[in-house]
Amino acid sequence: SALELVPFGIKPLLRRAAAYEALERYSLAYVDYKTALQVDCSVQAAHDGVNRMTKALLEKDGVNWRQKLPPIPSVPVSAQTRWSIPSAQAPGANTPPATAPQGEPGGNAAAGMERARMLKEEGNELVKKGNHKKAVEKYSESLKLNKECATYTNRALCYLSLKQYKEAAQDCTEALKLDPKNVKALYRRAQALKELKDYKSSIADIKSLLKTEPKNTAALRLLQELNRA
Repeated sequence: SALELVPFGIKPLLRRAAAYEALERYSLAYVDYKTALQVDCSVQAAHDGVNRMTKALLEKDGVNWRQKLPPIPSVPVSAQTRWSIPSAQAPGANTPPATAPQGEPGGNAAAGMERARMLKEEGNELVKKGNHKKAVEKYSESLKLNKECATYTNRALCYLSLKQYKEAAQDCTEALKLDPKNVKALYRRAQALKELKDYKSSIADIKSLLKTEPKNTAALRLLQELNRA
């Protein structure tokens, strides 16, 4: 009800997510936590929630869990900036993000975040079409605006397809600085290191991954290949 009155309110999103989590409706909780992060990417509770739900959904639905998710709503820039506008401002005033005063938190930063997200989405669409080279350009532009773990792992996937293994490993390392247990980053770095014939480091990455996801079939298969290498 609160979200009907004020769409994309951070507190109602987080509290509804927590309620869904308690009811073990993890996909709905994941969507709410992700939506909260679109509104304000600095909310630690939402980051933690996304990590918990990712693990829960992986256990429940396996590696294809993302395909079973309900759609994540796209948060308009106006909703992202609204939370950083001082309450002294007239409630009806709509300040366009690009013209927000420099001293005001939010404004341009929120516009940058939205642009980064759009570039990442464009990159994702190009990957689906198999255009990895063009996707790398989009992800690179996005990363200039916002260093996000998923963008690094997505670009690493493109580099693997383009046989640029050093760049792929480097992107995964950057992703792991942001999220040390990120499964995709560990797996893709292991793939890149295998191609670079650094089998020892590749095995170490797969073993780290398997601590988080002991039943990850792709990782177990790669480990078998590495042990034979």
